[in-house]
Parts: sequence; structure tokens; C-alpha cells
Amino acid sequence: MLTEAELVAELVEARWLGSVSYLDAVCLQRDLVERRREGSVIDQLLLLEHPHTITKGSATDSANILAGPEERRALGVELFSSGRGGDVTYHGPGQIVGYPILDLKPGRKDIHQYLRDLEEVLIRALAAFGVEGSRVAGQTGVWIADGKIGAIGVRVSSGWITSHGFALNVNTDLSYFRTIVPCGISDRGVTSLERLLGHRIPIDAVILAIEGAFEEVFYATTVRVDGLP
Repeated sequence: MLTEAELVAELVEARWLGSVSYLDAVCLQRDLVERRREGSVIDQLLLLEHPHTITKGSATDSANILAGPEERRALGVELFSSGRGGDVTYHGPGQIVGYPILDLKPGRKDIHQYLRDLEEVLIRALAAFGVEGSRVAGQTGVWIADGKIGAIGVRVSSGWITSHGFALNVNTDLSYFRTIVPCGISDRGVTSLERLLGHRIPIDAVILAIEGAFEEVFYATTVRVDGLP
């Protein structure tokens, strides 16, 4: 690993894409991973929302998907296999999803540390709203006393290029989490910034907090860019 003195601040293009279907986001990530590997784009931080979606990770137990096909249709929830690590999770409106497309070479080739770094981004972003996030030993993600508020599941492709990433519950309708056992953890609930603070949270403010935390943790300079890369 590089020391702090050896690190040079990397330029990262940060993009708020609004609501994007899960399939479209997967296709976009695949394209960007290849382009990042080729060097035709710089590191990217994609921030977006998904319509109501359940995604399965590589460690998903099918028993953790509680809603059958008919209930999912009635709720307007789609189900996808994701290609990331981890168990099952839910995405939906009011939840900010972050997909960093990063080249971890040369000094960040440590997947476990990368997971901890993503957790730290969410912890610092929450602190901007006076919320103390924390880790749970043996688990991946970010918790507060009321439950899990941030989920993380990543993929690292050949060439050490990352995709997938994190999901932070901001103004999320938490009732949709009843369709799954979130991340396969049955003894702890989920929560959101809105529930914790008692009012809806401006999405723009959370985006700024995430970008600022990302800069600190990854020693980067983010540049906001509109639209698709």
C-alpha cells in the first residue's frame, strides 16, 4: 500500500444520474469497467436511485427473499442477480446508490480495505447530518442503533477495476424491506436518515456529503459532471 505521503490526489468524475433502471445501471457499469481498464475514462463515482428492485449477491440464500413473484408484481418490485458479492438487498426511490468505477492499482489492491473505505465514506457522510454510523464486527455495511442504514456489495474485475458499491437509505420507504431478509441478517432491522431525523432530507445535501467524504477517504478530487460518460 502507498503511504499518505506517496499518494497523489486522483481526479474522479462524480455523476448524479437520477432514477436509473437496474439493468441499465449494470450495462453502464460493464461499459465503464472496460473503458477504465483501457484508460479511455478516468475514475468515476456514479450516484443514482433505482426503481423498486431486489438484487441477489453471490452469497444470497433464496430463503432470504420473502416475497414471491405475485407479491413482487403487486408491489412493482423487480428481482435481479447482481454479480456483486454479499446477500440480498433492496433498492428503491429515496435511497442513494453509489457505483464507484475505480482503478485500485497500484496502491489500493486490497478488497477488504476497499470495503472498509466505502463504509468510512458513509460514516463520514452521515456525520454531516449529526448521525453516528458504525461498523458491526464480522459484517459489511454501516449501522446505527436503530438498524442498518447503509449496505455495501462490490465487484472487483480483472485489472483491479471496481463496480457495484453502496446504498444509503435517505428517504427510503422502509416497508419494502419486508420483502427480504436484508443482507441475510434477521436479528437487526433497517433505518433511514428520514426516520432518524424526523423529516425528509434534501437529496442534494446528501450527495454533497457523500462526495466530500469520498474525497477525504480516497484522497481524491471529485468533479461534478452532468449526464452519462
